[in-house]
Amino acid sequence: MSRIAVVLCNLGGPDSLDAVKPFLRNLFADPAILPMPKPFRWLLGNWIVRRRLSTALANYRRIGGASPLLAQTRAQAAALQERLSRRRKDVRFRCFVCMRYWHPMAADVAAEVAAWEPDRVILLPLYPQYSTTTTASSLDDWRRQAALRGITCPQVAMCCWPTLPGWIHAVADGLEKALADAGDLAGLRVIFSAHGLPKSIVDAGDPYPIHVEASVRAVVQALCLPNLDWVLSYQSRVGPQEWIGPETEDAIRAAGAEGKSLLVVPIAFVSEHSETLVELDMDYRLVAEKSGVREYLRLPTAQCDPRFIGGLADMVDLAVDLPAEKGAWLPTGDACRRFCGAGSGKCALEKS
Repeated sequence: MSRIAVVLCNLGGPDSLDAVKPFLRNLFADPAILPMPKPFRWLLGNWIVRRRLSTALANYRRIGGASPLLAQTRAQAAALQERLSRRRKDVRFRCFVCMRYWHPMAADVAAEVAAWEPDRVILLPLYPQYSTTTTASSLDDWRRQAALRGITCPQVAMCCWPTLPGWIHAVADGLEKALADAGDLAGLRVIFSAHGLPKSIVDAGDPYPIHVEASVRAVVQALCLPNLDWVLSYQSRVGPQEWIGPETEDAIRAAGAEGKSLLVVPIAFVSEHSETLVELDMDYRLVAEKSGVREYLRLPTAQCDPRFIGGLADMVDLAVDLPAEKGAWLPTGDACRRFCGAGSGKCALEKS
């Protein structure tokens, strides 16, 4: 029986208020986040941390003093391992959780995976849409640490899945139920909100907004509601530089000016964290109330929805059977494109 390690990669979040500062330091030390020479990145990163620390601490206090992301990702890993074990009797699966900016991080997880001695490692980033700031950063960090820990078995990276059927149907079904509960569709607008990016990163070739648009199109098509009033916007802008838009806050104000109710759908997240629990649920709700929005609703993230977990299992199933030689690092190419559908015609990892 072959042994397959599945590594679920995500951003991570502080597990206590004491962890907020080092979490932010790790975040802004990443060259994918601040692409500049190390001495300048260190200086600017520390300046940003000092500027943002009090706000970040206040935000985490508002949700109980810690991020729920790790617990939810571990629950997803457990659900995926159980699903895979039922589906493939010829394989022994073990799912690991690896976070980018707070524990458990790649160095420790790679050591744990190496000690388990798998025949293959499958990297499964929990970012639906590819970006150099999320997927690429997590996979690059893993690749470095896996080499240091002597992992020589084939490794397969599923780089992006913006139109993964299981996830799309989980979002669309949840949205359909929420719309039915809301009742008055003529007076309601759906805002699909994704985490934003600086425009300079997108101009350099990052496919993230193309993937986000593909996700939204897939959800809307699955709904079969041609008259649905919806917009796509981007949240979490920080700093003075230009970011991709439109901004979610502006979209909320526009809806208020039209006397609309709102249903906000987080379209780039599969778990709850500060961007959903604080920004969407608290900060933007206040903006909506002040802007005249009649009713403000927010769709929960997929988390352990059985359709979503089944979609992840579909990707792993595909990666298990890809031919590979010892030591190979495999972008998934044609396999990846089955779940991309973003019109790029190329796996985002094929160039690496």
